[in-house]
Amino acid sequence: MTTLVRAPRVVTAELDLVDGWIAVSDGRVAAVGTGPTPAHDRVVDAPGTVVPGFVDLHAHGALGHDFASCSADEARAAVAHHAGRGTAHLVASIATGTVPDTVAALHRLRPLVVDGTLAGLHLEGPWLAPARRGAHAVALLHPPTPAEVELLVDAGGVALRVVTLAPELPGAIETIHRLVDAGVVAAIGHTDADTEQVQRAVDAGATLVTHLFNGMPPLHHREPGPVGVALTDERLTVECIVDGHHLDPVAVDLVRRAAGDRLVFVSDAMAATGCADGPYRIAGSDVVVDGGVAMLADGSSLAGSTITVGDAVARVLAARPDDAARHDVREAVAASSVRAAALLGLRPPLTVGAAADLVVLDPEGRPTPLEVPA
Repeated sequence: MTTLVRAPRVVTAELDLVDGWIAVSDGRVAAVGTGPTPAHDRVVDAPGTVVPGFVDLHAHGALGHDFASCSADEARAAVAHHAGRGTAHLVASIATGTVPDTVAALHRLRPLVVDGTLAGLHLEGPWLAPARRGAHAVALLHPPTPAEVELLVDAGGVALRVVTLAPELPGAIETIHRLVDAGVVAAIGHTDADTEQVQRAVDAGATLVTHLFNGMPPLHHREPGPVGVALTDERLTVECIVDGHHLDPVAVDLVRRAAGDRLVFVSDAMAATGCADGPYRIAGSDVVVDGGVAMLADGSSLAGSTITVGDAVARVLAARPDDAARHDVREAVAASSVRAAALLGLRPPLTVGAAADLVVLDPEGRPTPLEVPA
């Protein structure tokens, strides 16, 4: 059976079509175009712009479930929450815990990568800088050792796709080499590194910056540090949490202008995503969510977000025409889907042969997944 999805606009990894269509067969894209259509068995008319499903490189959970500690069934429920808001591929982030707990989480979640529920696993800790710990419990942070690196790489296997670490820690550069050799994306984050230390990490093979500006020194004109390197080094992809709290719109626009073709939206969604305000716990720290904003209980730091990538897309598309953070749809598609998919080695979204993960944007940019009948 072939289903033809028609829309007033279709934006894919490669195309931007007016009055476009997507032919879907067996859950995959068979053709994309405009004008004359291929043979089909049924038609679905999309009520807005069709874009690819989102790809989230960095999410800790939802519905009260934290990927670092929840069961496989609870993890599936958290993934479903994100999927219901347009996220087609999600990397489960495991925040800092004891080493045995982290190994257990990797083993528990690996089968969900094998069956396609998750796009991979991300370790955010324990190899982070105490001075830039954010919500990560300082007592659990420490430099990497070769034995511990091997333990966690083996526990994650091919499911382990991203590891965030502070490159100034003893043994960090050697760890980056080991991660890259294992096919793992080495990410710079929760770091107090200076410019030279960051550059050494990139030379060693680091290719991602974890939630730019957050968990690192601010940009300084004489000490550019992680932010300065991230904005200027073409080898780095940069994550941004566009929730209205982690970054001012001017900071978002700075990234867009300096590194726009390397920007990816991430949610950094913690367990309270999709839940009511109240007390929670993440990475060994007590967190309070008030008005949807997650803060450490002592008020000293943000502690992840409660958004999805779709919320970030809606925010940048709904911005006023003169707003510095405003994106167009093509920019939003690249930042919410295309670049993260490339980093993970996935097929370019909504190209022939790719999974038919479709999202419809309304005129304000709000996303809704589009179900295509099997």
